[in-house]
Amino acid sequence: MLMTPNLDPRCARIPSADKARLRLMFLAKHACGDGSPDAADGNHAVYHHELRTTIEGLGIEVVAANSFEAIERRPNVDFVFPLLNRAGFQNSEMLAPLLLTRWGAPFLGASPILRGLADDKHLSKVVARRHGVPTARWLPCRRGRPLAEPDFRAERLVVKPNASSASWGVTIVDSWTEARAHVQELHGLGHDVIVEEWLPLLDVAVPVVGGAGAAPWLLPPMAHAPERAGDLRSYEEKRALAADVRPDPLTVVDDPDLSGRLNAFCRGLCEELWPFDYGRFEFRYDPGSGAISFMEVNLSCNLWSQKSISRSAASLGVDHASLVESILAHSLRRQGVIASVGLELAA
Repeated sequence: MLMTPNLDPRCARIPSADKARLRLMFLAKHACGDGSPDAADGNHAVYHHELRTTIEGLGIEVVAANSFEAIERRPNVDFVFPLLNRAGFQNSEMLAPLLLTRWGAPFLGASPILRGLADDKHLSKVVARRHGVPTARWLPCRRGRPLAEPDFRAERLVVKPNASSASWGVTIVDSWTEARAHVQELHGLGHDVIVEEWLPLLDVAVPVVGGAGAAPWLLPPMAHAPERAGDLRSYEEKRALAADVRPDPLTVVDDPDLSGRLNAFCRGLCEELWPFDYGRFEFRYDPGSGAISFMEVNLSCNLWSQKSISRSAASLGVDHASLVESILAHSLRRQGVIASVGLELAA
């Protein structure tokens, strides 16, 4: 197989002989869809279809499944790509990794215990502080525990589920009284909650993926630069369910000092979380003071071609299919499903 000559050498590749023999299960809510937007999940349905067809385009046999029933017994496949993360109950993102671990079936992502740690925003901040990474001040509000007012003062407060994604359930308030009311509302819906100080600045993210080497591959940091700094994007906007939705205003961070500091923080966090196959570390950045504050980490983040990981890789000349293949190859090799991830050159 002839590979593109200028392909980034950090990209991992699945040998053609392995592609021909592998059988991969793609487990996602919209894995069997046709790519049309969903009334409830919006562009997530588009994303799932794109990812499935991208893997098929690599020459790998794909078995599409959209429910946990597909893995209640060991699936008859070589590898599973689990994306059934939001299943309607607390911490559902851990169920597929747990079931697959039970059967000894290799899967993409991270171990169940690491998924749980990373998806818990409070615990991920505790890990960040342990490694000297600055964080926004916060208060964990677990269900069943008395609510206590934060021991810090902030101009505004952000209240959100402690394990939410895509900004679901997030609100910004001006007082603890308002924050407390929203905490109680989210508790009533079955969620632990985190309250943190609001930082009206830029969101920056560092994508980290598996590549040809054993160490984490840190892709160029990406900045989310809305028209007004600090604007909160709603769940409806992120899923393209709102009117007048525009593409994410993402740009590559071109400040070498900022990139260096972000990468140093991420390497420290990877000491706790690696190995995993793909993730995104998120920070707030103040261009005026240069301050960086860790917000959260997502080890099952969006791999859609329109989102930050793929657009960061594109800045290196790595297209979406090559990125997906590198992530898969890294995971397949580290779990012993394939023996190598080298380039194949024409004779």
